Amino acid sequence: MELKPPPMTEAGETLTGAEITIRCLQDEGVDFVFGYPGGAVLYIYDALAQQSKVRHILVRHEQGALHAADGYSRATGRPGVALVTSGPGVTNAVTGIATAYMDSIPMVVITGQVPTRAIGEDAFQECDTVGITRPCVKHNFLVKDVSQLAVTIKKAFHIATTGRPGPVLVDIPKDVSMQSALYHYPERVQMRSYNPVVKGHTGQIKKALQLILEAKRPMVYVGGGAVLGNASAEVTELVRELDFPCTQTLMGLGAFPASDRRFVGMLGMHGTVEANMGMQNCDVLLAIGARFDDRVIGNPSHFAAGNPNRRIVHIDIDPSSISKRVRVDVPIVGDVVDVLRELLALLRAGTARPDPASLAAWWAEIATWRARDCLRYDRKADIVKPQFVIEKLWEVTKGDAIVTSDVGQHQMWAAQFYRFDKPRRWINSGGLGTMGVGLPYALGVKLAFPDADVACVTGEASIQMCIQELSTCKQYHLPVKVVNLNNRYMGMVRQWQEFFHGNRYAESYMDALPDFVKLAEAYGHVGMRVDKPGDVEGALREAFALKDRLVFLDIITDQTENVFPMVPGGKGMSEMILAEDL
Repeated sequence: MELKPPPMTEAGETLTGAEITIRCLQDEGVDFVFGYPGGAVLYIYDALAQQSKVRHILVRHEQGALHAADGYSRATGRPGVALVTSGPGVTNAVTGIATAYMDSIPMVVITGQVPTRAIGEDAFQECDTVGITRPCVKHNFLVKDVSQLAVTIKKAFHIATTGRPGPVLVDIPKDVSMQSALYHYPERVQMRSYNPVVKGHTGQIKKALQLILEAKRPMVYVGGGAVLGNASAEVTELVRELDFPCTQTLMGLGAFPASDRRFVGMLGMHGTVEANMGMQNCDVLLAIGARFDDRVIGNPSHFAAGNPNRRIVHIDIDPSSISKRVRVDVPIVGDVVDVLRELLALLRAGTARPDPASLAAWWAEIATWRARDCLRYDRKADIVKPQFVIEKLWEVTKGDAIVTSDVGQHQMWAAQFYRFDKPRRWINSGGLGTMGVGLPYALGVKLAFPDADVACVTGEASIQMCIQELSTCKQYHLPVKVVNLNNRYMGMVRQWQEFFHGNRYAESYMDALPDFVKLAEAYGHVGMRVDKPGDVEGALREAFALKDRLVFLDIITDQTENVFPMVPGGKGMSEMILAEDL
């Protein structure tokens, strides 16, 4: 039976803290709350049950709630919302909070707390939520006065979605949820200590343009900030206008179309030769919404020493990310969309363009790196190659699926071989590298886009981290497609053990795996097992044809396959290991 919403209250009417919490979510336009009930949040859950505007999604573990809210946010650009209880509810959620924090994902996390009089008394299911989460949130609040609850929630949404986005936590003691206050949800809030810069400095933008126009060996390096900042159109216009080569980070894939010839592939530890060598040998590097992290540039000293004459322009919303790991020449703090629009306007207002002869010579050099075909693999093998599965997934979905992934080899193969032409189609954990995110990400995405094809690319180790969310998918009829690249190993762990630990596969072999087909069927879904290359495409087509069923494809892949190229830890970008080197 569908619940009818209660009569709408007027601003200033007296509500309980629990009712205030839900009314704030309604007024903020929240569609879904992902959560798991417990004693400290029962009054909030009671208020949630007495309305139908905000839909609650019951996960099977608090970590799944945070990941689902995170996936929803990554796909939509809107803040995800999670609701968990105190104590173990909070500690179970910390991994999901940290995952969102590392990738700058806007979320509001509402947690229950023991009554205010019991805080600090080691009460049942008490933990120091503010202290525990402080290192992995953008900000957090402990609300002790019910009259401050609404404005605090407004602040939480404001902080989470402005500047460099991130998760914000609001901890609500149980007695605060029971107490009453006049309700008023402010349209906007101002905080004296929080005023992120949005508009870039025009003088710096002019300096950047001058460097760009003087470039003979340019490179555009695009990170996740371009996706989060909704700057894909501006990035694409600029790269095409200049005819510069463009590389993207793992988190930036889709900000510039992979089908465009100017895209030289993902860079970094498992990036292409042409992307990494282009980064290392360019004379002007334009970094957009990126942070030069260790998986992207490897050893910073090697990156700096490899080309001391390289000039760097860095655009980012977060001033603390600029010159943090690599010294830059022209820093521009501001919203990437605004900065790129101003840069494009200045470029089009003038007639100067980079020297075409120098640019042609640079493209010719890039072509020699491309010719090495660093992503090639054995296409005639009689065992399923994981790269082949991803290529077929791309073909079957016409490159238009929203792809979530877990973390490991399968994640890298998905990034390398599924060619993303649009932003927010690639949903994965970059900074924290959290195994188990793929399935809850997929359910959050499917709720946001019920008509989209949503594929979760995973491995037999990662999927078991949050496999209980198959139950959530069953309850809410979420027909995602799980593509399990099953090599019977913790694949990336095994790869490192092979390369750097003398083939000693310490605890990386999964020798007690379930029958995933039967397990999927036990949850009420469709299971398929594939172990021949010739059956891969047919199985994928059959799975995506089942529009109203979750399908778990257990695809038995080559145990010995490794991800190439690979930059060993501590090495530089030009020190890649290729398959041909072994």
